[in-house]
Amino acid sequence: MRDVQNEIDFRNVEIDKVGVKNLRYPIVLSDKHHDKQQTIANINMSVSLPHHFRGTHMSRFIEVLNRHRREIDIHKMGEIMKDMKKVLDAQSAHLEFEFPYFIEKEAPVSRAKALMEYKCRFIGSLNDRMKILLGVSVPIITLCPCSKEISQYGAHNQRGEISVLLRFKGFLWIEDVIALVEDCASCKIYSLLKREDEKYITEKAYDNPAFVEDVVRNVALKFKKKESITWYQVEVTSYESIHNHDAYACIVKK
Repeated sequence: MRDVQNEIDFRNVEIDKVGVKNLRYPIVLSDKHHDKQQTIANINMSVSLPHHFRGTHMSRFIEVLNRHRREIDIHKMGEIMKDMKKVLDAQSAHLEFEFPYFIEKEAPVSRAKALMEYKCRFIGSLNDRMKILLGVSVPIITLCPCSKEISQYGAHNQRGEISVLLRFKGFLWIEDVIALVEDCASCKIYSLLKREDEKYITEKAYDNPAFVEDVVRNVALKFKKKESITWYQVEVTSYESIHNHDAYACIVKK
């Protein structure tokens, strides 16, 4: 059969990334409290394509992934990208996992337990050297300092989100990243709340008003003190309850 994608291309244009996106696949993660956690990831796989090739071999991405199917996690990303480069004869490889991660969390007063979902990402690239980033999004509560200051009683508050991207050395638990950043907001968010928990959260947020600027600086200062974190990007979004827009702040380590 004629192999069209392997034909020579005469336009002399290299492609930075070509591959497959939005592939759902089971992965296994290291869980700090339960050894292992299984979840489903949305996976993007791509490689560079030299100017003389018309197309890449899409099926080979799936074949590479399938060879590592027994236990795919952050530790296997390097092996998978090396296989991608070799099998597809590429100069660079890129791999992204986006997945829900679940942690059992206790309510602050009643101690009622329920699973809390966090959106996480692993982003890997391999050319002359390997780079792997960990991304975690943590839901939070923010309460507006201005609103508290000018109001005789009450203050507007809302859900928000802290999203971080980290480059690190050694090993970093997802649980530790979450614990590190969620204390930087007005209050944490929980899955299961009794009335006594709602009272605690309402008052906790009121006693700890914070702009997105406050939250993003608090997180950056914590990361700055962690020797294992070599680079970071912190984004904070507040889904405003009384405005027709969201508030946003970002710090990137230079």
